[in-house]
Amino acid sequence: MDNNGQLSQDVKVDSKESAFYVDAAKYWEQVPPTVDGMLGGLSSISDIDLKGSQRFLNSLYQLVECPGKERALDGGAGIGRVTQGFLMKNFPVVDLVEQDKQFLDEAEKALEPTNHKGQFFNIGLQKFTPEACVYDIMWVQWVLGHLTDDDLISFFIRCKSGLKPKGLLVLKENLTSSGEVEMDSTDSSVTRPRALIIELIKKAGLRVIKEQKQQRFPHELYEVRMFAIQPV
Repeated sequence: MDNNGQLSQDVKVDSKESAFYVDAAKYWEQVPPTVDGMLGGLSSISDIDLKGSQRFLNSLYQLVECPGKERALDGGAGIGRVTQGFLMKNFPVVDLVEQDKQFLDEAEKALEPTNHKGQFFNIGLQKFTPEACVYDIMWVQWVLGHLTDDDLISFFIRCKSGLKPKGLLVLKENLTSSGEVEMDSTDSSVTRPRALIIELIKKAGLRVIKEQKQQRFPHELYEVRMFAIQPV
């Protein structure tokens, strides 16, 4: 969750994009499939994170045009921490998308004793295309920094087709306070400022209908916000 440095526009060049994704995949291959591994050694914040997510989801069902409660997607699911700790408590069917096979295998193993119903997709979000019109909520958390701007816009556009008529795409992400994009060369990811996230959402033909800051995280961490977005 800790990113440093700057990202130039070079990540949009094909050769740079390839290295950007390859380096990230190599990094995550070395990370243990545990909650501590998923959270960069900050497993202590997991419960706070999940409770904050639940409160935000609850607020979405107070909206006049609220989504259904049948099927959700966990985008960048890792070992299924968000699915097991939060999404499964709200949706009878949860699908998981994760490009690291080791993490996805651990998710399947962890969810096997539960009443989990859903599919497991071993693919990166930059290549994932959801089935049309099936999801009430698509929850994408702490993974957008692994997509280039162009791929992120394309991903958002594909998500639109995967949503049911009242469905929502929910993003939960770190945001820089500097107003600049910051690069973490360790895991080959970027952290964007809020203004850029909003700009990319708009470019994809989506709009933010509700936004909330995650509370009670350590002050030394990036600000984390949740965005509920829908097609314009």
